[in-house]
Amino acid sequence: MTTSTALLVADLTGVAVFAASGASAAVAKRLDLFGVIFVGVVAALGGGIFRDLVIDEVPPLAFADWRYAVTAAATAAAVFWLHPQFARLRTTVLVLDAAGLALFTVTGTLKALDAHVPAVGACMIGMLTAIGGGLGRDLLTGEIPVVLRREIYALAALAGSVLVALLSAHGRAGTLPLIGAAAFVFALRLVSLRRRWSAPIAALRPPRTGTRGPQG
Repeated sequence: MTTSTALLVADLTGVAVFAASGASAAVAKRLDLFGVIFVGVVAALGGGIFRDLVIDEVPPLAFADWRYAVTAAATAAAVFWLHPQFARLRTTVLVLDAAGLALFTVTGTLKALDAHVPAVGACMIGMLTAIGGGLGRDLLTGEIPVVLRREIYALAALAGSVLVALLSAHGRAGTLPLIGAAAFVFALRLVSLRRRWSAPIAALRPPRTGTRGPQG
């Protein structure tokens, strides 16, 4: 399998899992069929559209290649019809989201590097590609975006992007190392959820009440 073919397969797999994640979240919010498909498509394609626009690949693949939109819409529709088979919807959404995060981190970083974006910029693009779909999904379903919470989400994507950039710099961006990088992001996201790891937040102190002086 050539690198371009492997990249396409990984990209379409990421589209499918993010579409399933978005559709599952929409089903949980009791949206109709159109709403479920729309949220699924936004979750699946939003990050990739951002990536392609930033690296000046126009029109974005989501619009130029019918396989992207069809994969996203078909997956979302399948989730709508088959959702009773999902025993624990929240767990399913989290696992699918972690898988999409991992796959889009790798493909986003690789595409940026292939477009001759410097390593630091490629890592940022990889991270934003990975979190863009989940951000759109959460906004459309009325949730506080995961990336803005204390959870290890964007940090997991950034760590994976750095790993991909390092592998590429050392000439080790083959299929197996990249699968390992995706597995690293996937595992980091799930372990952080399991162990409740979080980024630090500012400690808010209660306002100090004024003291009254002695009465004269």
